Amino acid sequence: MKLQAFELPLGKPQTRRKTPNFAPLVALTVLLTIPLYYPFIKQSHRKISEAWHSYESLEDSVTPNIDLDPPPKENNQDCSLEVDALRCNPSEGGTITKRDDVDVEATLKFNEEESEAKNLPEENQITKETSKFNEDESEAKNLPEENQETNPPPPPSSAKGNLAAHREKMDRKRPGKGRRRKSRRSTPPKVTKEKLKRSSSNSKNDLSMVRSEVLDYKNCDLFSGEWVPNPEGPYYTNMTCNAIQEHQNCMRFGRPDEGFLKWKWKPDGCELPIFDPHQFLELVRGKSIAFVGDSVARNHMQSLICLLTRVVYPVDFSDASDENKRYEYIDYNFNISMFWSPYLVKTEKTNPKDVTRPFKLFLDEFDEHWTSKIQDFDYVIISAGHWFFRPTYFYLNRRLVGCLYCPEDNISHLTSYFSYRRAFRTAFRAINKGKNPKGTTFLRTFAPSHFEGGLWDKGGDCARTRPFKRNETVLEDYSLEMYMIQLEELRIAQKAGRRNGLKIRLFDATNPMSLRPDGHPSKYGHWPVPNVTLVSDCVHWCLPGPIDSWNDFLQELMKREIPKLDRLLPFI
Repeated sequence: MKLQAFELPLGKPQTRRKTPNFAPLVALTVLLTIPLYYPFIKQSHRKISEAWHSYESLEDSVTPNIDLDPPPKENNQDCSLEVDALRCNPSEGGTITKRDDVDVEATLKFNEEESEAKNLPEENQITKETSKFNEDESEAKNLPEENQETNPPPPPSSAKGNLAAHREKMDRKRPGKGRRRKSRRSTPPKVTKEKLKRSSSNSKNDLSMVRSEVLDYKNCDLFSGEWVPNPEGPYYTNMTCNAIQEHQNCMRFGRPDEGFLKWKWKPDGCELPIFDPHQFLELVRGKSIAFVGDSVARNHMQSLICLLTRVVYPVDFSDASDENKRYEYIDYNFNISMFWSPYLVKTEKTNPKDVTRPFKLFLDEFDEHWTSKIQDFDYVIISAGHWFFRPTYFYLNRRLVGCLYCPEDNISHLTSYFSYRRAFRTAFRAINKGKNPKGTTFLRTFAPSHFEGGLWDKGGDCARTRPFKRNETVLEDYSLEMYMIQLEELRIAQKAGRRNGLKIRLFDATNPMSLRPDGHPSKYGHWPVPNVTLVSDCVHWCLPGPIDSWNDFLQELMKREIPKLDRLLPFI
């Protein structure tokens, strides 16, 4: 063996020994031996061939005609949104790993090269290119007269045109590196069916474990069950409630079917009473409720107001031009407020005059617009979801740490999961810091959209007229991940809250609403416009509609918060 330089003894010249060459001798021996063994080799090959053919004929005679690759279920896979399109069509822009930002602290350890870029002046980081980003988005996708701030588009479309394009652009523009190899994330690894099953099983086990910890009730699990017929619905109409916004007024704009109004939620282990407006108003006498979130949170509040119109109409004390609302029921000394906060944390617009431009999210700072006021409320319902798929810039400690769907190549491109987890962590920190032991906070979980047949801006629609049964669909991809993030952050918040005597509860809308593709406005949130293709709304919910069941849940959850002795009241 030839020694390395540092292993050579010093001061002595080294001479290499010549080793004898045995190769010709070995080759000659092999050539002389083959003819002796050839007959035996030929006979063995014939026997193996006969045995194989007999095995094939036996296999054909006993194997039934099974399709080992059945066609994919149409209802179980929604590839309409960008994050799904990337997974469903990996050749068109790569894959997004599901839990690439669970360890949030590790995500903040960026390399030196990226940290230098982050210290650039802000005007150099957010360039004029940002103002030109997705000009087709700025045209509001032909949404009819509805404020973009209150009705954000679902996750950005065109996976190939956005995410993959950014990666290619980053590769081309990176100075001094030459042509880079294709990113690992652009070509997903081959995953066997066994691995997928194993991974799915592990996710379900993790989800069940976390969910069981945060339910926090010894009573029946209200949120596991299915939809059953209810011929008595609906309990109000678009003629009896004036709180319905145009884009949710499905009856006014000609939806032909009414079957979607004839269902109620049935938990597996108990009964969930239908919302009783008289009973509810007695429950909340002298109290207050705050909704914090986006347009789906407002959708929920409007459903509650409509259900209460069977007894009384509220007095509206809010400004018509303000997204924040306040309604009072004077006879009951009860009020409802809506705090507009789609990201739950402090935000700024990159362009104050254009709400369709990217937002800056200060993920570790409170949105004091609502966090400074919730101490006065008896019940607070927080939620957030679809806005986190919009182009955004992420800040921690007032420092730019990353972005989602931004055009710059000197900023770390993170996922919506990163901002979603951080936003809820900060929101819960604000709630626990408030120390309001008399109040109860409910986390209303993510309500999935239901685009089918295409992306949201490529003809995707939600035209079904009946609910899914529980075995007809499954929560997966980005919906599952965002739901899991909420449960994990809720678990952390509950542990901190117990030390302060605070009550933070789970309001699980995810499972019930994942089964209701029939409850969205679709194309019945506006009148048709000649020669114009308008996008379908598969994010919000018709009023009346399945979202009314959220108030069945709310009433029951509020009753569970009442001490047992007080439940002897006549209205209970």
